[in-house]
This record gives sequence, C-alpha cells and structure tokens, in this order.
Amino acid sequence: MQTIARWNPLSFAELFEVRPTPRTLAPAADVFETQDAYEVVLDLPGIKPEAIDVKLEGDTLTITAERARPAPDEKTAWVRSERNWGVFQRAFVLSDEIDGSKPEAKYENGVLTVRLPKREERKPKTVQVKVTS
Repeated sequence: MQTIARWNPLSFAELFEVRPTPRTLAPAADVFETQDAYEVVLDLPGIKPEAIDVKLEGDTLTITAERARPAPDEKTAWVRSERNWGVFQRAFVLSDEIDGSKPEAKYENGVLTVRLPKREERKPKTVQVKVTS
C-alpha cells in the first residue's frame, strides 16, 4: 500500500512566517573619487525616473525618491511583503573642492549615478620640469 503525502497547514504557515523588521527604503551609496570628479552611486531598482529628485543646494547633495507600493487587485491577496517601498531621502555634505555649478545625474538600469566635478583649482596638476646639466 502506497502512502500519499498530505499538505500540512501548519508547515505552510511556518513557511510564510512573518517576523517584524524595520521597513526602511534607504539604499546604500557608493562614493568614488576620480581625478576630475566625485561620483555618488545608488541602486534604485523599480523606481521610475520621474520619482527621483536630485538637488544640490549650497554644500549639500540631496537625493529623494519614492517607490510606490504595488496594489493587489481583487484577484490577488498579499501572502508576504518584504520589499521596501515608500519615500526615502539621502543627503551628502560636500567638500569645498566640488564645483556645484556642474552636477550631472544619469539613471540607467535601476542605478543612479550623480557626478560632481572638482573645481579646476583643486584638480591635481602635473608640471613638467626640464632638467639640465
């Protein structure tokens, strides 16, 4: 006689156990320095470009974005929701070596890159010295 495995409702409930966790949407940032600029890079998957606001005011770069919570339709019910949604804001205080008049931002494949050029007088200079004997 063959035994048929039966579905155990308790096991299913345990599989989808929800433990309270903080719901914050604050993506980590990478900051890179090149010879000519600083670049701030944030992963923002699922955020529409029009929902991203990048401002440079004084010495502060502020990035604000919103990821909308998907709304289930009448045929769908939440079983588990772990992805973050809502509004976030990240602010970075910039050094005086940044030229705040020329920031550039691009959003490609869910990644925001903000390029902040250095002031001309702060860029490293190479001077050729003629050595004579």
